[in-house]
Amino acid sequence: MDLGLVGKVALVTGSSRGIGRGIASRLVEEGADVLLCARGADDLDAAVAALQGPGRGVGVVADVATPEGAEAIVAAAVEHFGGLDIVVNSVGGSGARSFEAMVEADLKDVLGKNLFPAVNVSHAALPALRNRGGGVIAMVASVWGREGGGAPSYNIAKAAEISLAKAMASDLGKEGIRVFSIAPGSTLFPGGSWERRLREDPEGMATFIERELPWGRLGTIDEVADVMTFLVSQRASWVVGACVAVDGGQSRSF
Repeated sequence: MDLGLVGKVALVTGSSRGIGRGIASRLVEEGADVLLCARGADDLDAAVAALQGPGRGVGVVADVATPEGAEAIVAAAVEHFGGLDIVVNSVGGSGARSFEAMVEADLKDVLGKNLFPAVNVSHAALPALRNRGGGVIAMVASVWGREGGGAPSYNIAKAAEISLAKAMASDLGKEGIRVFSIAPGSTLFPGGSWERRLREDPEGMATFIERELPWGRLGTIDEVADVMTFLVSQRASWVVGACVAVDGGQSRSF
């Protein structure tokens, strides 16, 4: 299936590692030109160096939790590649594991890692997307944004991203800007929290996997990236405002 991504310009936040890096890599493989961004230069440089495909990739260090950082990466995408067609908001991070520990500072910190970067980058991208006659904005949320479980502040932030995508889809559809979210389940990648938990508590993780994951394993970056790559393409043009679960049956919600 030709996804029609050759020559498209994408911006993927949080793309120096994990799911964001996997999405950026797959987009380049499909022929898109991709602006990768993160706060740390070393991991970002390594992610750019590992890209393979007909598309091009460039990395820009920025903090998209600030409006200035968001505006800088959009400007960089337009400068390097001549425009912008696709935005993937993949920055994220968790917080306190209980409500009692979820003090105001924790909640603000987790919203700053998840929701506000998505708001900032999406706002900054609107003029560039409008200049192309439309485009796509996608949120990488979580299974824990669709239902209870996980860290309370993380649940709040990811639920907010899903809600934001729905509201944006209604507002921006008339301009040809399509918005949606995905909700990955527990996904394994080098340096991620699930790798650490497997190392520190193998017995506990075995129990968790048996109880929560019908396929008996954690998800992979490629499985999430493949779905996102399809969804940002014109082949998924009627997926608007939806939250697509990519979780191997982990979630209980309909």
